[in-house]
Amino acid sequence: MKSRLFIFLWVTLFTGATFAQETLIKGSVKDAISFEPLQDVTVTIEGTEQTTKTNALGEFLFSSNIPLGEQVLRIDKDGFISKRYPITVNEFKTVNITDMTLEYDNVAAQNLFTITLSDDELDNDENGLGNISGLLQASLDVFQRTAAFEFSSSFFKIRGLDSENSSILINGIDMNKIYNGRPQWSNWGGLNDVLRNQDLTFGLQPSSYQFGGILGTNNINVRASKMSPGGRVTYSNSNRSYANRFMATYASGLLKSDWAYTVSLGRRWGNEGYQEATLYEANSLFVSVEKVFNDTHSLNFTGIYAPNRRGKSSPNTQEVYDLKGIKYNEYWGWQEGNKRNSRIKEVVEPILMLNHYWTINSKTTLNTNIGYQFGKFGNSRLAYGGATRIVTADGQESFESGGRNPSPSYYQKLPSYFERNFPDDLEFAYGAQQAFLNDGQINWQSMYDANMINATQGKNSTYMLYEDRVDDKQLTINSILNAEWNEHILVDASINYKKLKSENFAEVLDLLGGTGFLNVDSFDGVQFNLKNPNTIAGEGDTYGYHYNMLANVLSAFAQMQFNYNKTDFYVSTSLTNTQYQREGLFQTETFADNSFGKGEKLSFLGIATKAGFTYKLTGKHVFNVNAGYITKAPSIRNSYTNSRSNHNIVPNILEEKISTVDVNYIFRSPTIKAKLTGFYTQLKNANEISFFFADGIGNIIADSGTQQSGTDDTEFIQEILQGINKNHLGAEFGVEFQVTPTIKLKGAGSFGQYTYANNPDLYLSSDRFENVYLGKSYLKNYKLAAGPQQAYSVGFEYRDPDYWWFGATVNFFKNTYVDISPLTRTNNFYTDVDGLPFIDYDENLAKALLKQERFDDYMVVNLIGGKSWKIKQYYIGLFASVNNLLDEVYKTGGFEQGRNANYRQLRDDQALDKPVFGSKYWYGRGTNYFMNVYVRF
Repeated sequence: MKSRLFIFLWVTLFTGATFAQETLIKGSVKDAISFEPLQDVTVTIEGTEQTTKTNALGEFLFSSNIPLGEQVLRIDKDGFISKRYPITVNEFKTVNITDMTLEYDNVAAQNLFTITLSDDELDNDENGLGNISGLLQASLDVFQRTAAFEFSSSFFKIRGLDSENSSILINGIDMNKIYNGRPQWSNWGGLNDVLRNQDLTFGLQPSSYQFGGILGTNNINVRASKMSPGGRVTYSNSNRSYANRFMATYASGLLKSDWAYTVSLGRRWGNEGYQEATLYEANSLFVSVEKVFNDTHSLNFTGIYAPNRRGKSSPNTQEVYDLKGIKYNEYWGWQEGNKRNSRIKEVVEPILMLNHYWTINSKTTLNTNIGYQFGKFGNSRLAYGGATRIVTADGQESFESGGRNPSPSYYQKLPSYFERNFPDDLEFAYGAQQAFLNDGQINWQSMYDANMINATQGKNSTYMLYEDRVDDKQLTINSILNAEWNEHILVDASINYKKLKSENFAEVLDLLGGTGFLNVDSFDGVQFNLKNPNTIAGEGDTYGYHYNMLANVLSAFAQMQFNYNKTDFYVSTSLTNTQYQREGLFQTETFADNSFGKGEKLSFLGIATKAGFTYKLTGKHVFNVNAGYITKAPSIRNSYTNSRSNHNIVPNILEEKISTVDVNYIFRSPTIKAKLTGFYTQLKNANEISFFFADGIGNIIADSGTQQSGTDDTEFIQEILQGINKNHLGAEFGVEFQVTPTIKLKGAGSFGQYTYANNPDLYLSSDRFENVYLGKSYLKNYKLAAGPQQAYSVGFEYRDPDYWWFGATVNFFKNTYVDISPLTRTNNFYTDVDGLPFIDYDENLAKALLKQERFDDYMVVNLIGGKSWKIKQYYIGLFASVNNLLDEVYKTGGFEQGRNANYRQLRDDQALDKPVFGSKYWYGRGTNYFMNVYVRF
């Protein structure tokens, strides 16, 4: 008995001595106002990569590899103001810093609303810029936040790259579309309250979920048990994208029954945004329910339903802007006293996901996810070539049509057209000018009248409104393993599978008073579907094209991170197999042997690797280097030359290749946070496909053997640019200076040079010829249309202890370029119909014609301010912002029209003060505002 007691006492004393010899840092974090514990607060020992998160009681603990001496703890949580706490760590001692507090950050919270409110510009269909700012909204980095909140309205692209180079996940499930590689932000729009828990890695920095893109990875965690308990009701008003927004959210937190749930409802609406007739109608519903079975297993279901409709706005030539101003939109017209927009984008794509969380042990977790997304994506437009089939007594078939382009800014309706064609009779130009000034909108009634007259004569509709539809069904299954090998090594791995069936077709929406629309190309009498020729399409019927796109993507990812006192480094790799196949449901007459049924299966193998290291010179000075090499499949969009008509693929198609490196210097002190980054990225072997009418390609038509007349030099073409190389070189910086406890100065900037690095191959296709090789497009050293290539911001914030704040920024933008036309930079530019150079070709004039347009530099001033109160158990906040205070007028982007495809066409057009086919532009908004009020409880 005595021996057992002796052993018990010896073990107890030994354990106590061992524990006493440990060096520990522990503590807790609470809300500064309610003093309630805060869960999922990120606690970091600055100057190291040691990071942990608080538990449900707001507590945290560091127990291994702790640096000694004077250190700084940084505590961060999205929606709260970050804080830094200095501590002194002694060997074999415990630092216990309890009840640290975080204050709710109203400015950051409202910035989330500001970004979402501008999502129509950031996810523009025509220019495809993509919403980069959404990726960065959770970032604490000064430059990244500035890019998100100050630069985004100017179509600024981080490092000159599109959003396909970023990865967006919800609960570990990849949300990037297989079609173009970009996230569809509107699928979860209006749900800001439940999107706050974000795990962001920027650039090549390692992510625990997947390899990611070269712009970074953002996982949005919507687990019900991770939501801060309580409710919130919000109302917003603005003149930007929509006029009104209402949101209501309630999260239960983890209940005693080990269930948790979160529900969020939202609505955004308005008859008109900043541009004319840009209606906005969006509803949002979010439900997340989680059951925690025990300390090991948890199961979460999430459903997101966010249907939305919005009216598009048009890019316009400078002639149109000069006549009608920057709010003008050609897509609408009056109908029965209401503005009706012909270009409506509608997205209805619900998301369902089931997530299983398995804590295998204290150092290893396995997250397995199943996601299913389905629904429709549509863009409407007017058709004006409706035909009627005529069969003569002797059986001869012909097609009668007579529609005219209903666009009010169609080139044959503008003054410039009459000035060019009737220079001696300027009254025609004057008449066109006055008609455009006094109206200048779509005439809906005239289309109804024409169709009703046709109906009385037994003819089909000439005009109708249809929608280009994409109905996707995508299944995603993945499993993500995270393990702590030992106190220095972290291991991450995942396997992911995606299966997509994408049905693509045009659907008749409105016959505009007519009886039916003939499923035939009226311009040349070509049948759209030989399997069922001369079909009369009614409302709800399929028209023009119909096919499925099938895709399978299987990928695996592995990563190791090594963390030490002075140095951290990582290595990451991934392997991806991608397969595409087109299945034609219409047999197009022009491609009768190459349009129906399943086409060739495309297969690509993507291999990616990246590595980086961090050297902590001191707690204040940190150096970081990252490098990566990636090969990846081209998107579906850039793999097929014209998937609506045939199975044809891009000639010589191969995987795209990306090489990238960035070098970072980070400085942190109690009053100054700064970061300087240099980067270089090279993209190789990319493809781009464009669709437009081109004049001046008679020699190509002649060479194809399909010329119909001696003056036949106009065709609707697919321009295929293959083997594109691009260089992205530049530097970024961001700095914050806490001058006083209430005043902060901040600055950020980006200097970039984004250029074409080679002369890629150019092919043309149309309904009359396939993949005609024009040779090289001489693009090398031309600038990429990547928004402003230089952007700078300076500003300040004042936060009063009585919970009101005010801030202002001044933003400068330089070196924005128009998107050039590759076709005009080929040998076709100086080649006549006979294949010989133009006899009147002037090389100096040609250089001037082909010089890339650079937009004027501009400055934008933004203001922000607000106030918050606590009344009993309620928190009330008021926020307001004014953007472009000085009402600066500036171009944010634009593109050359490719219609003038040769020297003579472009020379004659540019000789006019108002070119008929001048570049089309987007303008930024003038002075605009946003106001928000919320109640949190």
